[in-house]
Amino acid sequence: MLVVESVGGRFVALTDWDAGLRVVGLANGTRVTGYRLRPGTQVSPEVLARIEAEPARAGEIIDGDAVADRDIDEAIDALGSCSSVARAATHVGVSRRGLQRRFAAAGLPPPGFWRMLSRARRAALALPFRLPLSEVAVVCGFSDQAHLTRESIRWFGRTPAELRRSPPTLRAIAQPGLGNWTGEQISMR
Repeated sequence: MLVVESVGGRFVALTDWDAGLRVVGLANGTRVTGYRLRPGTQVSPEVLARIEAEPARAGEIIDGDAVADRDIDEAIDALGSCSSVARAATHVGVSRRGLQRRFAAAGLPPPGFWRMLSRARRAALALPFRLPLSEVAVVCGFSDQAHLTRESIRWFGRTPAELRRSPPTLRAIAQPGLGNWTGEQISMR
């Protein structure tokens, strides 16, 4: 969800899911406050109207009135920790097609999206440990370093080497709401 306050007024909107980096152009003086919702969270038009009327209370309103889908949470957790979408589906007790239908019914990208996002985030979170990038790729489930690099650019707009040189970007990637509520962090020693 985005709460956008500008010099000329206020605008509240739910954004679509992105399969990569989103660049947004804003006019000077525009102030943006964003809230990342758990995947599958339902927000009614009435809740959006309340947020637009009282933007300073947006977090409180979201916490009290947005409804999260715990089945989706469990499925995303499984997708982040299982070696395939089929194994994740089995883990949550449905068929692969059933898992796909569950995500489609919630208006979410397919299971493969969440699996790839989880792998990309695990790799980004491993970068500060200074392992060779080829090892990070293998540990995080990529076929090779080039595959890791392509996915890093897709999701974060930078190569793994560029991310390593940008601690502020790595801190932003590690923030809640980008999938790390599922416990996808890994220990790299």
